[in-house]
Amino acid sequence: MAAPPVLLRPVPPPKFVVVPMASAVLPASGLAGAAGALLLPVDRPGIGWLLSGLAVVAAVVVADRRSREEGSSALTWRNGAWAGLALALLAVGFVRASGWLFTLCVVAAVVAGSLSVVGERTVHSVLYDMFAVPIEAFRAVPWVARGAGQFAGRRDGVARRIALAVLAAAALVGVFVPLLASADAAFAAVVNAVLPDLSVATLVRWCVVFAVVTLVAAGACYFLAAPEPRASAVRPHRTKYGLEWTVPLGVLVLLFGAFVGVRLVVLFGGTEYVLRTGNLTSAEYARGGFWQLCAVTVLTLAIVAAALRWAPDATKGDRLRQRVLLGTLSALSLVLVGSALSRMWTYQQAYGFTVLRLLVEVCELWFGAVFVLVLAALVRLRPAWLPRAAIGTAAAALLVLAVLDPERLIAEANLDRAAAGKPLDDRYLAGFSADVVPVVSARLAEPLRSCVLRQVLRDDTPDGWPAWNLGRSAARDVTFGPVTPCR
Repeated sequence: MAAPPVLLRPVPPPKFVVVPMASAVLPASGLAGAAGALLLPVDRPGIGWLLSGLAVVAAVVVADRRSREEGSSALTWRNGAWAGLALALLAVGFVRASGWLFTLCVVAAVVAGSLSVVGERTVHSVLYDMFAVPIEAFRAVPWVARGAGQFAGRRDGVARRIALAVLAAAALVGVFVPLLASADAAFAAVVNAVLPDLSVATLVRWCVVFAVVTLVAAGACYFLAAPEPRASAVRPHRTKYGLEWTVPLGVLVLLFGAFVGVRLVVLFGGTEYVLRTGNLTSAEYARGGFWQLCAVTVLTLAIVAAALRWAPDATKGDRLRQRVLLGTLSALSLVLVGSALSRMWTYQQAYGFTVLRLLVEVCELWFGAVFVLVLAALVRLRPAWLPRAAIGTAAAALLVLAVLDPERLIAEANLDRAAAGKPLDDRYLAGFSADVVPVVSARLAEPLRSCVLRQVLRDDTPDGWPAWNLGRSAARDVTFGPVTPCR
């Protein structure tokens, strides 16, 4: 049975091996870097993030195919699935204007992009696999420098010819574009819309983004070109410490069973039963137990992962014990997840909906999905696929959250509470992005509507076309009422 990749396995030290560079790596990586420098809006979500991601993916695919024999490639459908997930996460910046949401999507896209390159070939830790491309981008610096030196010193003069071609094209553009722009006002407007202001800050940003994107693409190519690490073909069965694992897991199962039993009493006795016996309000009861249940859920996941890695599995009895104890523990943990979600829902009904509370609920749902995956892995006790499946479900949950438009959901829920007679925190609502403009515009009355919308749209910096975003574009069509003093 192959050794499963787990977070607890140490990352091996880097081995600086001499890896030959294919002739297609430098041109492909450089073109991807140039595309990123021109298209990537580093300060806000926009369509340029997706286009830059497509450029990096295309560079890696082209360089990999050109460096191998005709028709062969190191990339499989698994690599394509992870790459597609990464591009879908970057595409959130094309639709949603929320900054915090897109930041999470970019981090998840980096992880998915790294796993798209890693595939199934690594024996390193999952933590390394998640950030393999950024790590290899740093390690690829001397590789790129050595390849650039070899490329510049080629006897056929390819580097000199490319440099001359680029300089000649730039000179022609520099001469003819101003002449044509001065000859026609419409063409001048198009040129001004396409070309950014060439200030010092813009040039510095271009250089930094070019270097980062080029190294990311080169790091992915370096990982694919490096020799595959050797792994042990067979992992010996674990035979020791059966009692040391059975007793703690059994006690934890009994403890969780007692908790679930009490929860069943609450279910049949009603919430008033707990509030009466604990002398608590409904909000205090929810707030007092939610975070503890979250901590219990995280600790239980860590214990299950450790048991899958180190608990004995030599005999049929060992494997049956693992299935029974870990399966029961995972099933009871699902009840804990449901209890935590119920408490958070009660708390939100009392105090309102916020981004943090929604994210915590999404995390709890993800914990529940991981426990379901654990139950599936226990069927055959082959958990090698489990870490990547857990990462994939986390990225998918974030993508679903982006599709549902979280800021709009929060705004609608708080406006529903306000319609029911509960207070509305309009200052918190005014701190959202342009994603809430349709809801606020349709449901808030004047003058509060215009006050909130002016705060939401206070950043009137025009977007270049790489930073074009559907949410911000739609929000600019909103109309305001008369100017009135706001709170």
